[in-house]
Amino acid sequence: MKAIYPGTFDPITNGHLDVIVRASKMFENLLVGIGKNPRKTPLFGMMERFDMVQSLIKDMPNVVVVCFEGLLVNYARKMQVEVIVRGLRVYSDFETEFQMALANRTLAPEIETVFLTPRHEHSYISSSVVREVAAFKGNVANWVPDVVLIELNKKFQNKGEMPESG
Repeated sequence: MKAIYPGTFDPITNGHLDVIVRASKMFENLLVGIGKNPRKTPLFGMMERFDMVQSLIKDMPNVVVVCFEGLLVNYARKMQVEVIVRGLRVYSDFETEFQMALANRTLAPEIETVFLTPRHEHSYISSSVVREVAAFKGNVANWVPDVVLIELNKKFQNKGEMPESG
């Protein structure tokens, strides 16, 4: 069975990676789909995100990183995907993800959606929190893989410092 775990992964977090590892054990083939969302302005370009995810899944033979744009269900059909994997961190995620799953089911009833929760220690981590904390030189080392930490440090080397108050 083929599944896709879609997201912007800007950047990929330890919570995302946890879901990828567990989903890779559940499905014969797993696509990690880096989507282009026109409503978001990502910190990392598509290829930067692709490279980070690729470096993290290189030892997972049944996982492939792909980039896509447009409706997820259209891409899933094109790739003959049978299951969409979505991560749920906190209760507030449920309403949005449930709504999206119902819309996807209406558009593509042949494709199922399954929800996975990350391990407890990753349940509060989001890419947006990682970006904000990293921008202000906060420690995000426990929230992201090392490769992402290196890239975040490069991005924020000369940015994100609060001006001195006088």
